[in-house]
This record gives sequence, C-alpha cells and structure tokens, in this order.
Amino acid sequence: GGTTGLLPTKMTCSENVAVVEPSEMHYYQPIWTLVGAGAKTLTSSGRSTASVMPSGVKWVKSKVQEINPDTNTVRTDDGNEISYEYLIVALGLQLHFEKIKGLPEGFEHPKIGSNYSVQTVEKTWKALQDFKEGNAVFTFPNTPVKCAGAPQKIMYLSDAFLRKTGKRAKANIIYNTSLPVLFGIKKYADSLWDIVKQRDLQVNLRQNLIEVRADKQEAVFENLDKPGETKVLEYEMLHVTPPMGPNLVVQGSPLADEAGWLDVNKDNLQHKRYPNVFGIGDCTNLPTAKTGAAVAAQTAILNSTISKVLKNEKPDKIYDGYTSCPLVTSYNTVILAEFDYNGQPLETFPINQAKERRTMYHMKADVMPHLYWHGLLRGLWGGPGPYRKLFHLGMK
Repeated sequence: GGTTGLLPTKMTCSENVAVVEPSEMHYYQPIWTLVGAGAKTLTSSGRSTASVMPSGVKWVKSKVQEINPDTNTVRTDDGNEISYEYLIVALGLQLHFEKIKGLPEGFEHPKIGSNYSVQTVEKTWKALQDFKEGNAVFTFPNTPVKCAGAPQKIMYLSDAFLRKTGKRAKANIIYNTSLPVLFGIKKYADSLWDIVKQRDLQVNLRQNLIEVRADKQEAVFENLDKPGETKVLEYEMLHVTPPMGPNLVVQGSPLADEAGWLDVNKDNLQHKRYPNVFGIGDCTNLPTAKTGAAVAAQTAILNSTISKVLKNEKPDKIYDGYTSCPLVTSYNTVILAEFDYNGQPLETFPINQAKERRTMYHMKADVMPHLYWHGLLRGLWGGPGPYRKLFHLGMK
C-alpha cells in the first residue's frame, strides 16, 4: 500500500501539528487485491479521512503543490503557504497509466481492470466474472512499484476463481513481467515457481506492456532483452499494473535524489541534506520493497528519530529495511514473504513461511486490516514489523 499526505509539525505539542491531506476518503490499499478478486468489497476498504485523523491536529484539506526546504515552507494548491519547523513527507508514489498507449481511456471498455486504483479495482472483478474463454493476461511494469507481489497475486486468485466456476479449461493464464525473475527473493520465488508449474500458468519474463487496444482486446508487449521486438496478445481479461514513479512534488523539489525520490538516510529516515525533514513510505528512496508492512516498521524508527532530534540528540534506532509481502496464492492461502535491505528472509514465525498457509491468509484478509485501522493509524502499532509485533503479542 501507499502512504499519502504531508506532516508539517512542531512535535512539542499537538496543537502545532498539521496534516496536509486533500482526500476525503482514506483507503487501506493492501486489501484491493482481494477486492479485485471479489473476496472483499471496495466500501470495506475505505473510511472517511475525518474519522482517521488524529485528534488535536490541524487538518489542512488541500493538496501540496510545492515544498521549499530552504525557506521551510509548503505551498498548497489553493495558494496558502505553511511554514514548518519539522516536516515529515509521506506523499506516496505516482501511478502513470498514461505511459501505456491507450490508457487510461481504455478502462472505459470492458474486460480490463487494475487493482492499483480506486477507479479501476472493481473493473478487475467484473472482467473476471465475465470471463468466458481465451487469454487472461497479467502485467508487471518496467519501473519500481508498490507492493511488488500484487501483480501476480491477482493471477493466482483469478486461476482459483476460474477453477471454482468451471472455466479454467478454457483459459490461458499469462503473466508478463518486465522483471528477469518471478520474485526478487529466491526462497519465495522457488515456491512460487512450483505453484506456477502445478497450476499450469504461463510466465514470460522481460515482457513490458507498452500499449492497450481496448476496442480490439489486444495488449502489446516489448521484449526488454531484444529492443524493437514487440508481441501482440489478444485478451479476454487484462489486469494492468501501471508504471509508477516518484511523487511529482518531491521530484520537483530540492528534497529529491537524482531519480526523483525523497533522499533520506536509510538507517534513520532523516533527510540527507535537510536535517529538519524526514520521510516515510513509498515516496522515499529507501532501498527496500514499498509496502504497508515496511511503513509500519518505519513508523517506530521515525518516531524514535524525531524524538531524538527534538532533544538535540543523535538518532540511534536503525531501520533494517524490514518489509513484507503476503503473497496471496488462492482464496484461502498465503505465502508470507518477509525480508530486509539485503534481501535476506527476516521471518516472524518458527515455521517455513515459503509454504502456502491458511493462517497467513486469515492474517492478510482479516487481522491486518483491523490492526491498520485500530493500531497503526492511532499510533499504537509502530514496531519491528507488523507480523513480528503480532506474533510477540500473541506469545504474551
């Protein structure tokens, strides 16, 4: 999932904390995988922003247009200028459907959806329900993404749905990914390849979606290993994972690194050049997977870092890059991938988490959303990582 918003803050007392956030609704995005597969409703994934805004802070209901760290100011789209003593940037990343020719207008046609946007996630479920026969195609773009497991989770769920409804024999399920691997961490990739083989799924590596001809139900892919070579696939269902990039406000500010991401210290989340600026989540250049679980782990580090900075002390709590991806492999199983900056598994439970498990599905579908709404958003859930924290609570 992604984090959005911006926090210009004087942490000494809550009257001096402001949250700049334009959205009236706040969504728990990790559940959209299950919304696209018909296992959860879109309504259940959202709450009003007002209901999740911490008490005692000032909510500035505007969009950030510009950050100027040299003058310690933030300008909003309605022309207001807010000055800050400390700034936490949590602006998330930017989806770029428009970088694929034929999108986003192609979503006006049936048989195409994307679990990455509130406007298109229900279209995935509609396309899956309407499937008759042909190719079900799932894509992964040639950019950094948030929740790198999601593009293939919907493939496993679609496979399960088509089996359940007796349509699987008439379906070719195809996963076209830009990556040279199925998943970045070998331990979990090995298990996923086993599932791909068992369920007769077709995985094509280094294939990048460049065009959608929605009127003809055609998707065009480029071969990243052979520039200029393209391939046209007809589809009966298409799930698009859009190209993604840095938040545009961050990219246009002195806070960005060369690639446009917020340039923070990977150990303590403090900005590398502006010590009163901090970052968290998808907008940063932290070299770990962009997930909601990573944000939960980063919350505890950031809290510690800011507390120390306010006391003119040196931040001493170090973020190990903990991130997690619950790889949903059916309507009742999950492989729980957890790892660190070095791509080493960093597992919570004393079992082999590369195996598909029903308990982990329950955690993904039911436990984690509850902990998000009632824990993380209320400041009660910063920790070494959400699953580790949950496990330690369970052991008490």
